[in-house]
Amino acid sequence: MGDPAGIGPEVIAKALAQPRLQRVCRSIVIGSFPIMERTIKALRLRLTVRPVQSHELSLPRRGSVAVLDPLETPLLTFRPGRAAAETGTASVIFIKKAVELARLGCIDAMVTAPINKEAINMAGCHYPGHTELLADLTHANESGMMIVGGPLRIMFVTTHVAIRELSSALTQAKIEKAIRLAQLALTTLFRIKRPKIGVAALNPHAGEHGLFGDEEARVVLPAARAAQQQGILASDPLPADTLFGKAAKGHYDGIVALYHDQGLIPLKLVAFGTCVNLTVGLPIIRTSVDHGTAFDIVGKGMADPGSLIEAMKLAANIAQLKAEQRYARKGSSRHVA
Repeated sequence: MGDPAGIGPEVIAKALAQPRLQRVCRSIVIGSFPIMERTIKALRLRLTVRPVQSHELSLPRRGSVAVLDPLETPLLTFRPGRAAAETGTASVIFIKKAVELARLGCIDAMVTAPINKEAINMAGCHYPGHTELLADLTHANESGMMIVGGPLRIMFVTTHVAIRELSSALTQAKIEKAIRLAQLALTTLFRIKRPKIGVAALNPHAGEHGLFGDEEARVVLPAARAAQQQGILASDPLPADTLFGKAAKGHYDGIVALYHDQGLIPLKLVAFGTCVNLTVGLPIIRTSVDHGTAFDIVGKGMADPGSLIEAMKLAANIAQLKAEQRYARKGSSRHVA
Protein backbone atom coordinates (compact mmCIF):
# COMPACT_ATOMS: atom_id res chain seq x y z
CA MET A 1 0.00 0.00 0.00
CA GLY A 2 2.87 2.39 0.59
CA ASP A 3 2.10 5.35 2.82
CA PRO A 4 -1.59 5.20 3.80
CA ALA A 5 -1.72 9.01 3.88
CA GLY A 6 -0.69 9.22 0.22
CA ILE A 7 -2.33 8.21 -3.06
CA GLY A 8 -1.29 4.56 -2.74
CA PRO A 9 -4.72 3.30 -1.59
CA GLU A 10 -6.44 5.24 -4.39
CA VAL A 11 -4.26 4.01 -7.25
CA ILE A 12 -4.48 0.45 -5.91
CA ALA A 13 -8.28 0.60 -5.81
CA LYS A 14 -8.50 2.07 -9.31
CA ALA A 15 -6.06 -0.48 -10.73
CA LEU A 16 -7.80 -3.48 -9.18
CA ALA A 17 -11.16 -2.26 -10.48
CA GLN A 18 -9.93 -3.09 -13.99
CA PRO A 19 -10.84 -6.67 -14.95
CA ARG A 20 -7.86 -6.95 -17.34
CA LEU A 21 -5.46 -7.08 -14.40
CA GLN A 22 -7.14 -10.23 -13.10
CA ARG A 23 -6.04 -11.92 -16.32
CA VAL A 24 -2.44 -10.83 -15.69
CA CYS A 25 -1.97 -11.85 -12.06
CA ARG A 26 -3.61 -12.83 -8.80
CA SER A 27 -3.23 -9.83 -6.53
CA ILE A 28 -3.35 -9.30 -2.80
CA VAL A 29 -3.08 -5.93 -1.09
CA ILE A 30 -0.75 -5.79 1.90
CA GLY A 31 -1.95 -2.76 3.80
CA SER A 32 -4.59 -1.31 6.07
CA PHE A 33 -7.95 -3.06 5.71
CA PRO A 34 -10.11 -0.13 6.95
CA ILE A 35 -8.27 2.36 4.72
CA MET A 36 -8.70 0.14 1.66
CA GLU A 37 -12.38 -0.29 2.48
CA ARG A 38 -12.87 3.43 3.02
CA THR A 39 -11.02 4.34 -0.20
CA ILE A 40 -13.11 2.00 -2.35
CA LYS A 41 -16.29 3.35 -0.81
CA ALA A 42 -15.22 6.99 -1.40
CA LEU A 43 -14.41 6.22 -5.05
CA ARG A 44 -17.75 4.41 -5.48
CA LEU A 45 -16.10 1.43 -7.09
CA ARG A 46 -17.98 -1.82 -7.52
CA LEU A 47 -15.56 -3.74 -5.34
CA THR A 48 -15.81 -5.43 -1.99
CA VAL A 49 -12.90 -5.80 0.42
CA ARG A 50 -12.23 -9.13 2.09
CA PRO A 51 -9.62 -9.84 4.75
CA VAL A 52 -7.16 -12.69 4.29
CA GLN A 53 -4.34 -14.18 6.34
CA SER A 54 -0.89 -14.95 4.93
CA HIS A 55 -1.79 -18.62 4.45
CA GLU A 56 -5.00 -17.77 2.59
CA LEU A 57 -3.66 -16.52 -0.71
CA SER A 58 -6.55 -18.06 -2.57
CA LEU A 59 -7.93 -17.45 -6.03
CA PRO A 60 -9.43 -13.98 -6.43
CA ARG A 61 -13.16 -13.55 -6.43
CA ARG A 62 -14.72 -11.41 -9.11
CA GLY A 63 -15.37 -7.91 -7.82
CA SER A 64 -13.43 -8.35 -4.59
CA VAL A 65 -10.10 -7.11 -3.27
CA ALA A 66 -8.14 -9.36 -0.91
CA VAL A 67 -6.36 -7.40 1.82
CA LEU A 68 -3.79 -8.75 4.24
CA ASP A 69 -3.51 -6.28 7.12
CA PRO A 70 -0.35 -6.93 9.20
CA LEU A 71 -0.95 -4.06 11.66
CA GLU A 72 -1.54 -5.10 15.27
CA THR A 73 -3.65 -1.98 15.87
CA PRO A 74 -5.96 -0.68 13.11
CA LEU A 75 -4.78 2.56 11.55
CA LEU A 76 -7.86 4.73 11.99
CA THR A 77 -6.90 8.27 12.97
CA PHE A 78 -4.38 10.19 10.87
CA ARG A 79 -4.42 13.20 8.57
CA PRO A 80 -4.44 12.27 4.87
CA GLY A 81 -1.92 14.20 2.85
CA ARG A 82 0.45 14.73 5.79
CA ALA A 83 3.67 12.99 6.80
CA ALA A 84 3.38 11.33 10.19
CA ALA A 85 5.27 8.77 12.24
CA GLU A 86 2.29 6.40 12.47
CA THR A 87 1.75 6.20 8.72
CA GLY A 88 5.51 5.93 8.16
CA THR A 89 5.62 3.02 10.61
CA ALA A 90 2.69 1.35 8.84
CA SER A 91 4.30 1.64 5.41
CA VAL A 92 7.48 -0.03 6.69
CA ILE A 93 5.45 -2.84 8.26
CA PHE A 94 3.70 -3.41 4.92
CA ILE A 95 7.06 -3.61 3.13
CA LYS A 96 8.51 -6.06 5.65
CA LYS A 97 5.46 -8.32 5.37
CA ALA A 98 5.64 -8.35 1.58
CA VAL A 99 9.35 -9.20 1.67
CA GLU A 100 8.66 -12.02 4.15
CA LEU A 101 5.97 -13.53 1.91
CA ALA A 102 8.14 -13.17 -1.19
CA ARG A 103 11.12 -14.86 0.44
CA LEU A 104 8.90 -17.70 1.67
CA GLY A 105 7.53 -18.19 -1.84
CA CYS A 106 3.95 -17.30 -0.88
CA ILE A 107 3.93 -14.57 -3.51
CA ASP A 108 5.86 -14.42 -6.79
CA ALA A 109 6.54 -10.67 -6.77
CA MET A 110 5.89 -7.50 -4.83
CA VAL A 111 4.72 -4.20 -6.27
CA THR A 112 5.01 -1.13 -4.11
CA ALA A 113 2.93 2.02 -3.97
CA PRO A 114 4.85 5.14 -2.90
CA ILE A 115 6.25 5.71 0.57
CA ASN A 116 7.09 9.08 2.06
CA LYS A 117 10.74 9.48 3.05
CA GLU A 118 9.97 12.08 5.72
CA ALA A 119 7.35 9.82 7.29
CA ILE A 120 9.54 6.71 7.48
CA ASN A 121 12.36 8.78 8.96
CA MET A 122 9.92 10.16 11.54
CA ALA A 123 9.15 6.52 12.34
CA GLY A 124 12.83 5.83 12.99
CA CYS A 125 13.52 4.07 9.70
CA HIS A 126 16.44 6.04 8.30
CA TYR A 127 16.57 5.07 4.64
CA PRO A 128 16.36 7.38 1.61
CA GLY A 129 13.78 5.09 -0.04
CA HIS A 130 12.49 1.63 -0.88
CA THR A 131 15.59 0.45 -2.72
CA GLU A 132 17.98 0.75 0.21
CA LEU A 133 15.47 -0.69 2.69
CA LEU A 134 14.75 -3.68 0.46
CA ALA A 135 18.46 -4.34 -0.04
CA ASP A 136 18.91 -4.56 3.73
CA LEU A 137 15.83 -6.71 4.27
CA THR A 138 16.88 -9.22 1.60
CA HIS A 139 20.63 -9.08 2.37
CA ALA A 140 21.36 -8.27 -1.28
CA ASN A 141 25.05 -7.91 -2.11
CA GLU A 142 24.37 -5.11 -4.56
CA SER A 143 21.20 -3.64 -5.98
CA GLY A 144 20.08 -0.58 -7.87
CA MET A 145 17.17 1.25 -9.45
CA MET A 146 16.26 0.80 -13.09
CA ILE A 147 13.30 2.74 -14.45
CA VAL A 148 11.48 1.43 -17.49
CA GLY A 149 9.23 3.57 -19.63
CA GLY A 150 8.30 3.48 -23.31
CA PRO A 151 11.42 2.47 -25.29
CA LEU A 152 13.85 3.37 -22.47
CA ARG A 153 15.42 1.24 -19.74
CA ILE A 154 17.63 3.36 -17.49
CA MET A 155 19.89 2.28 -14.63
CA PHE A 156 20.99 5.03 -12.25
CA VAL A 157 24.41 5.50 -10.67
CA THR A 158 23.08 7.99 -8.11
CA THR A 159 19.53 9.01 -7.27
CA HIS A 160 18.76 11.57 -4.58
CA VAL A 161 22.01 13.56 -4.56
CA ALA A 162 22.31 17.35 -4.66
CA ILE A 163 23.78 18.62 -7.93
CA ARG A 164 26.57 20.46 -6.07
CA GLU A 165 27.65 17.14 -4.52
CA LEU A 166 27.36 15.08 -7.69
CA SER A 167 30.95 15.26 -8.91
CA SER A 168 32.37 13.94 -5.65
CA ALA A 169 29.59 11.31 -5.40
CA LEU A 170 30.51 9.75 -8.74
CA THR A 171 33.18 7.09 -8.46
CA GLN A 172 34.49 4.48 -10.85
CA ALA A 173 33.25 1.72 -8.54
CA LYS A 174 29.69 3.10 -8.47
CA ILE A 175 29.57 3.45 -12.25
CA GLU A 176 30.94 -0.07 -12.76
CA LYS A 177 28.26 -1.38 -10.40
CA ALA A 178 25.50 0.38 -12.37
CA ILE A 179 26.80 -1.07 -15.64
CA ARG A 180 26.90 -4.57 -14.10
CA LEU A 181 23.35 -4.21 -12.80
CA ALA A 182 22.12 -2.93 -16.17
CA GLN A 183 23.71 -5.97 -17.82
CA LEU A 184 22.07 -8.25 -15.23
CA ALA A 185 18.63 -6.74 -15.74
CA LEU A 186 18.76 -6.75 -19.53
CA THR A 187 19.97 -10.34 -19.79
CA THR A 188 18.00 -12.05 -17.00
CA LEU A 189 14.82 -9.98 -16.80
CA PHE A 190 14.37 -8.85 -20.41
CA ARG A 191 15.94 -11.86 -22.21
CA ILE A 192 18.41 -9.80 -24.28
CA LYS A 193 21.40 -12.05 -24.93
CA ARG A 194 23.99 -9.41 -25.83
CA PRO A 195 22.59 -6.06 -24.74
CA LYS A 196 24.14 -2.79 -25.84
CA ILE A 197 24.43 -0.33 -22.97
CA GLY A 198 24.89 3.39 -23.51
CA VAL A 199 26.83 5.13 -20.75
CA ALA A 200 25.92 8.79 -20.29
CA ALA A 201 28.53 11.48 -19.79
CA LEU A 202 28.15 14.05 -17.03
CA ASN A 203 29.25 17.22 -18.81
CA PRO A 204 28.16 18.85 -22.10
CA HIS A 205 29.84 17.24 -25.13
CA ALA A 206 31.20 14.52 -22.78
CA GLY A 207 33.59 17.08 -21.32
CA GLU A 208 35.11 18.11 -24.68
CA HIS A 209 38.48 16.55 -23.80
CA GLY A 210 38.56 18.20 -20.38
CA LEU A 211 37.39 21.64 -21.51
CA PHE A 212 34.09 21.34 -19.59
CA GLY A 213 35.13 19.00 -16.79
CA ASP A 214 37.27 15.98 -16.05
CA GLU A 215 34.71 13.49 -14.69
CA GLU A 216 34.53 11.63 -18.00
CA ALA A 217 38.27 10.97 -18.15
CA ARG A 218 38.64 10.51 -14.41
CA VAL A 219 35.82 8.08 -13.54
CA VAL A 220 33.28 7.44 -16.33
CA LEU A 221 35.61 6.23 -19.08
CA PRO A 222 37.66 3.95 -16.79
CA ALA A 223 34.43 2.36 -15.54
CA ALA A 224 33.16 1.81 -19.09
CA ARG A 225 36.49 0.33 -20.18
CA ALA A 226 36.55 -2.01 -17.17
CA ALA A 227 33.07 -3.26 -18.13
CA GLN A 228 34.17 -3.72 -21.74
CA GLN A 229 37.07 -5.87 -20.58
CA GLN A 230 34.51 -8.13 -18.85
CA GLY A 231 32.67 -8.65 -22.15
CA ILE A 232 29.87 -6.15 -21.52
CA LEU A 233 28.88 -4.12 -24.59
CA ALA A 234 29.06 -0.78 -22.78
CA SER A 235 29.83 2.41 -24.67
CA ASP A 236 32.44 5.00 -23.79
CA PRO A 237 30.78 8.05 -22.15
CA LEU A 238 28.41 9.68 -24.63
CA PRO A 239 26.82 13.15 -24.53
CA ALA A 240 23.44 12.74 -22.85
CA ASP A 241 21.69 15.09 -25.28
CA THR A 242 22.17 12.56 -28.10
CA LEU A 243 22.36 9.28 -26.18
CA PHE A 244 18.73 9.20 -25.06
CA GLY A 245 17.46 9.90 -28.56
CA LYS A 246 19.55 7.05 -29.95
CA ALA A 247 18.30 4.68 -27.24
CA ALA A 248 14.69 5.64 -27.98
CA LYS A 249 15.31 4.61 -31.59
CA GLY A 250 16.70 1.22 -30.57
CA HIS A 251 20.43 1.82 -30.90
CA TYR A 252 20.91 0.85 -27.24
CA ASP A 253 19.01 -1.67 -25.11
CA GLY A 254 19.65 0.23 -21.90
CA ILE A 255 21.29 3.36 -20.55
CA VAL A 256 23.38 4.08 -17.47
CA ALA A 257 22.46 7.56 -16.24
CA LEU A 258 24.68 9.31 -13.74
CA TYR A 259 22.05 11.21 -11.78
CA HIS A 260 18.33 11.53 -11.10
CA ASP A 261 17.15 14.20 -13.54
CA GLN A 262 19.52 13.14 -16.32
CA GLY A 263 17.53 9.94 -16.71
CA LEU A 264 14.09 10.88 -15.46
CA ILE A 265 13.49 13.94 -17.62
CA PRO A 266 13.67 11.99 -20.92
CA LEU A 267 11.86 9.03 -19.36
CA LYS A 268 8.91 11.10 -18.23
CA LEU A 269 8.89 12.99 -21.51
CA VAL A 270 8.24 9.78 -23.46
CA ALA A 271 6.29 7.77 -20.87
CA PHE A 272 4.86 10.06 -18.22
CA GLY A 273 2.40 8.22 -15.99
CA THR A 274 3.41 4.74 -17.15
CA CYS A 275 7.04 4.45 -16.01
CA VAL A 276 7.98 1.60 -13.69
CA ASN A 277 10.70 1.41 -11.06
CA LEU A 278 12.43 -1.99 -11.13
CA THR A 279 14.86 -2.96 -8.37
CA VAL A 280 17.72 -5.00 -9.83
CA GLY A 281 19.91 -7.34 -7.80
CA LEU A 282 17.40 -8.49 -5.17
CA PRO A 283 16.62 -12.18 -4.60
CA ILE A 284 12.94 -11.29 -5.06
CA ILE A 285 11.02 -9.53 -7.83
CA ARG A 286 10.09 -5.97 -6.95
CA THR A 287 8.59 -3.24 -9.10
CA SER A 288 7.12 0.08 -8.08
CA VAL A 289 5.36 3.17 -9.31
CA ASP A 290 7.59 5.98 -10.55
CA HIS A 291 5.83 8.72 -8.57
CA GLY A 292 5.58 9.90 -4.99
CA THR A 293 2.80 10.05 -2.43
CA ALA A 294 1.31 13.20 -4.06
CA PHE A 295 -0.02 14.55 -0.77
CA ASP A 296 -1.47 17.58 -2.59
CA ILE A 297 -4.13 15.52 -4.40
CA VAL A 298 -4.98 12.91 -1.74
CA GLY A 299 -8.74 12.43 -1.40
CA LYS A 300 -9.58 14.30 -4.61
CA GLY A 301 -10.02 11.22 -6.80
CA MET A 302 -7.47 12.60 -9.28
CA ALA A 303 -4.66 10.03 -8.92
CA ASP A 304 -3.70 8.20 -12.11
CA PRO A 305 -3.18 4.42 -11.66
CA GLY A 306 -1.26 4.06 -14.94
CA SER A 307 2.18 3.57 -13.39
CA LEU A 308 0.88 1.03 -10.88
CA ILE A 309 -0.86 -0.94 -13.62
CA GLU A 310 2.35 -1.06 -15.65
CA ALA A 311 4.32 -2.04 -12.53
CA MET A 312 1.95 -4.94 -11.90
CA LYS A 313 2.16 -6.08 -15.51
CA LEU A 314 5.96 -5.94 -15.53
CA ALA A 315 6.19 -7.84 -12.23
CA ALA A 316 3.84 -10.51 -13.58
CA ASN A 317 5.83 -10.82 -16.81
CA ILE A 318 9.12 -11.21 -14.96
CA ALA A 319 7.56 -13.75 -12.57
CA GLN A 320 6.26 -15.73 -15.54
CA LEU A 321 9.70 -15.67 -17.16
CA LYS A 322 11.31 -16.89 -13.92
CA ALA A 323 8.75 -19.70 -13.67
CA GLU A 324 9.45 -20.76 -17.26
CA GLN A 325 13.20 -20.76 -16.58
CA ARG A 326 12.74 -22.93 -13.48
CA TYR A 327 10.54 -25.32 -15.41
CA ALA A 328 13.09 -25.52 -18.25
CA ARG A 329 15.91 -26.30 -15.81
CA LYS A 330 13.87 -29.02 -14.10
CA GLY A 331 12.92 -30.49 -17.45
CA SER A 332 16.57 -30.50 -18.50
CA SER A 333 17.59 -32.20 -15.27
CA ARG A 334 14.96 -34.89 -15.68
CA HIS A 335 16.15 -35.50 -19.25
CA VAL A 336 19.77 -35.86 -18.13
CA ALA A 337 18.75 -38.22 -15.32
